[in-house]
Amino acid sequence: MTDRTGFRRACYVVARSTGATVLEFRLSSGTMPGFDQCLVDWRGRAVAVVRTVEAAVLAIAEPRAIDFADGHMEWGPLTFVDVPELVVALAEQSEFQVLTPAELDGPFDPAAWPHVLASDVKYWRPGNLGEALFNYWD
Repeated sequence: MTDRTGFRRACYVVARSTGATVLEFRLSSGTMPGFDQCLVDWRGRAVAVVRTVEAAVLAIAEPRAIDFADGHMEWGPLTFVDVPELVVALAEQSEFQVLTPAELDGPFDPAAWPHVLASDVKYWRPGNLGEALFNYWD
């Protein structure tokens, strides 16, 4: 599991260096979802820097509600978005690996990601790398 302090720090550093604004953090609780989010305002558009809770992996996605506020929680695969300037800035944070939408839409190789449990893969059958790494499994 990666540490949230490093994630928060990386998000603030990237926001300062790119002119983005950190709006809020949406952190998972318990076992799901399998990711945290940092919502940022990127040139008038809200996007989420997402971090897997099991590995030091970041990506950029459409923001998602991850709590049961008002009885509502969003489920299903994330929609990853391409924001090259943020990806470059995130990649400069050496403690994290940053994946692009093209990589996340690619096949999932369980051997390359040993922290993803074989039993979860067998049961949930992720369709691509993004679904395997950034998930709502319990």
